[in-house]
Amino acid sequence: MLGSIPTGYVVARAKGIDIRTVGSGNIGATNVFRILGKPAGVMVLVVDGLKGFAACAWLCDGLLPPLGIGGADTDLYRVLAGMAAVLGHNYTCWLKFRGGKGIATSAGVYFALAPLAAGIAVAAFILAVLLTRYVSVGSIAAAIALPAAVWCLPDKNLLLRIVTTVLGAMAIYKHKSNIKRLMAGTESRLGQRPEVQEGAK
Repeated sequence: MLGSIPTGYVVARAKGIDIRTVGSGNIGATNVFRILGKPAGVMVLVVDGLKGFAACAWLCDGLLPPLGIGGADTDLYRVLAGMAAVLGHNYTCWLKFRGGKGIATSAGVYFALAPLAAGIAVAAFILAVLLTRYVSVGSIAAAIALPAAVWCLPDKNLLLRIVTTVLGAMAIYKHKSNIKRLMAGTESRLGQRPEVQEGAK
C-alpha cells in the first residue's frame, strides 16, 4: 500500500492535470518533470524513492512479528517489503493497476538493502543519460547494472539476488514502449517536451 501511492498522479492532479493524458502518459518523475517542471519532477522522484526506502529501512525494523527463523527475519522482511513496494508502484490499485516503471522506487529499496549496488546502478544511469540524453536508456542501463552488481557482491543472499533479477527484468519490460520509440527514433531526449498523447492512460 505504501508503494501504491501514485505520487506523480497526485502532484499533477493538484495542478489540474491528468498526467496519464499528457507527454508519455506515464505517472513517473520523468514525465512529471517534462510536463510540470523541475520542482514537481524532483518532488515526485524523491517521494517515490522514499516509498521504497521506508518500506525496507523503517517499517520492517521492530514493527513486524518474528517468523521464528532466527537472524534472517529482518533480511527476509526487507526483501519482501522492497519487492512489494515496487509492485505496488508499478501496478497501483488506485489507478486500475496501471502505475509507473519502478525506477525511483527500486532505487529507494536498494539504497536500503544494497547501497553499493544502488550506487553502481545510479552511476550507470547517469553515464547512459549523459552519453545518449535519453532518460529511458539510463533507466534500462540501471535495470541491467543493479542485478549484475548484486550478484557480484559476496555478502548478499540468494533471495535478494533472485528478486533483484526479477525486478530488473520487470523494469526493462515496463520500458517496452520506450524501446519501440527508441527504435523508431521518436523517443524524447532529456530537456525535450514530448507531444501530448491523445487518449493516453
